[in-house]
Amino acid sequence: MTKPAPTTYDLIVFGATSFVGQILTQYLFDSYGIAGEVKWAIAGRSESKLSTLKSSLGEGAGELPVILANATDDQALKAMCEQTRVVISTVGPYALYGEPLVKACVETGTDYCDLTGEVQWIRRMVERYEDQAKASGARIVHCCGFDSIPSDMGVWFLQQQAEKTFGEACQDVRMRVKVAKGGISGGTVASMINVAKEAASDPKLRKELANPFSICPPEHRSKVRQPSLKGAEFDKTFNVWLAPFVMGAINTRIVHRSNAMQNARYGKEFTYDEAMMTGTGTKGRLTAYGITAALMGFLTASAIKPSRWLVEKFVPQPGEGPTPEAQKAGFYDLRFVGRTQDGKTMITKVTGDADPGYGSTGKMLGEAGMCLAFDIPADQPGGFWTPASLLDGHLLDRLTSKAGLTFDVVETR
Repeated sequence: MTKPAPTTYDLIVFGATSFVGQILTQYLFDSYGIAGEVKWAIAGRSESKLSTLKSSLGEGAGELPVILANATDDQALKAMCEQTRVVISTVGPYALYGEPLVKACVETGTDYCDLTGEVQWIRRMVERYEDQAKASGARIVHCCGFDSIPSDMGVWFLQQQAEKTFGEACQDVRMRVKVAKGGISGGTVASMINVAKEAASDPKLRKELANPFSICPPEHRSKVRQPSLKGAEFDKTFNVWLAPFVMGAINTRIVHRSNAMQNARYGKEFTYDEAMMTGTGTKGRLTAYGITAALMGFLTASAIKPSRWLVEKFVPQPGEGPTPEAQKAGFYDLRFVGRTQDGKTMITKVTGDADPGYGSTGKMLGEAGMCLAFDIPADQPGGFWTPASLLDGHLLDRLTSKAGLTFDVVETR
């Protein structure tokens, strides 16, 4: 089944007044206007905040349609979904506020994307709604921001190039963050704290979070032990020290699900991991140890009730984040090292021209929504997809032509 046409809107941004929602809304307004071929609207629970947002966008934004809907109002959410082909949600933490909208999209056959990085919530949504999404035709695509489009599409691009060059996919891929400059918002911190809080009280969840195949179909497993960087380590490929990458916990799961959704295109024993480059010599080593200690300290403090209040006091609050100037000044450079079973090697890179978690995420999320609305065939089956497995080359074209990302081959040997 597919959603009957026509609908009033191609796309609705739900949670438009959130920190990332405002960035996304500004991007869509600047890129597509409101009187052109793209029919879109903004939605949220506060009419006054939505009106203020419209006033901030620029000349002509007064005509942008507004829809009132609360994240907990099932009837309002369903009515909103019935008006559009695609909903983009920025309302997090998704484990606290996201399920009613996913349910409404599944029930109405409406396509959906978001920027969650909450793997435990994704797992619950897949378990509860995948069969219904397949029946209704709703295509649900989580993780359409910095986690996990650069990683997911970066691996997809590398494998495309490896198949052209080597005649086969790379069985092992390692992503290394060469550099990333950007800030952090209160919404992201709130999501991280909530994951740590849930895991602290649920042994089963802690086990699930340690499983790299936690959101893959049950039959998709590897007999090969997956790499997982837990502390400082030296990387011989780039001759630098490494530290754990905080987004690796979600990105690795999305990449493995993409492999599963593409019928193990990367190989049944495909291995993948992520880490941050921290530099060379003693300075690089000490930085790696410092980042490891800081990350472990944050997660531990967030998991324990007596110290959680202190963490929440000193981190950005929901609705807070980097300034527009800081977002534009940000950037990132990710390197992917792929190796085939017989040792052929390819190195690729993915770069972004804005703050990874906000300026760049807003553009990536917007183009993922546009891709769902205009590029994916209507007969593409419903279900829970990933960016690479559903949006593939269509999204790559949008990212490079509109969203400021580059994908390049650096070296083959």
